[in-house]
Amino acid sequence: MTNHNSTTSINESPSKTALVTGANSGMGLAATVELLKKDYYVVMLCRSEQRGEEALKKAKEQSNRDHVELMLCDLCSLHSIRQFAEAFYERFSKLDALINNAGIVTTKRTTTSDGFESMIGINHLGHFLLTNLLLEKIKRSEQGRIVTISSGAHKAGKIHFDDPHLKNNFSVIKGYGQSKLSNILFTIQLDELLQDTSIQANSVHPGAVSTSLGINRDTGFGKTIHSVLRPFFQTPEQGADTAVYLATFPELEVSGEYFYKRKIAERSKLAQDKTLAENLWEWSEREIALKDKKLFQKLKNS
Repeated sequence: MTNHNSTTSINESPSKTALVTGANSGMGLAATVELLKKDYYVVMLCRSEQRGEEALKKAKEQSNRDHVELMLCDLCSLHSIRQFAEAFYERFSKLDALINNAGIVTTKRTTTSDGFESMIGINHLGHFLLTNLLLEKIKRSEQGRIVTISSGAHKAGKIHFDDPHLKNNFSVIKGYGQSKLSNILFTIQLDELLQDTSIQANSVHPGAVSTSLGINRDTGFGKTIHSVLRPFFQTPEQGADTAVYLATFPELEVSGEYFYKRKIAERSKLAQDKTLAENLWEWSEREIALKDKKLFQKLKNS
């Protein structure tokens, strides 16, 4: 499940540790490289061992640093997320920066191994559980940072509490917009719950970035459109810049906000609704608890 591939021992590693989800390509890989250059010890969280190994090699070459390792986790599976969190707890004493970067777009309705619609399941619920499981480690950092990648697509989104997994009338815009709005609302409520800590949580619109997001690896669907639009996209490095800034800038004093190009950005009215954020948090807990007996018991006893 885990794979440790660093030539640097933990004892010799930098004083700060960062974790990047979806680190095998695009913005995740670019963020990893920048964090390494800033002398963070970086954990690259990837689903595929093969793609993860290739990305690990690239990260070392592009940064000229060795204090990085690959750990495996499938955000499509609550069980896999729990397994990873347990492994991380055994291995690290604290976590200074968590960048929730992994994300998918599906043109047809698919589901995770737990039965969630894939975009809300991976883009939101997977990161929701991962972040909550790692909170105790982040609280041990002097300046804990949680950065969640959202999108301008949140403005087309609403939370469909009556049909959150879009069993009826699925569309890619409906699903992706809901998941990206969820990223911002998650950050708002997370910030509220972390008021008495030193942790800062923010969300990011990376802009239109040239990555493999939206390309079907099995069919290649989306490649032609992507190649035509590529000249108008930002590079993954440009897209990752604000996330890395929010994760590392020592003088940052802002939390619970939505950023674009290192500045607080405009968001939809729904993305400012604190009651909606609280309701989504409670719904997320219930959804995961229904599939996760350990969490169900915890909620039952609290």
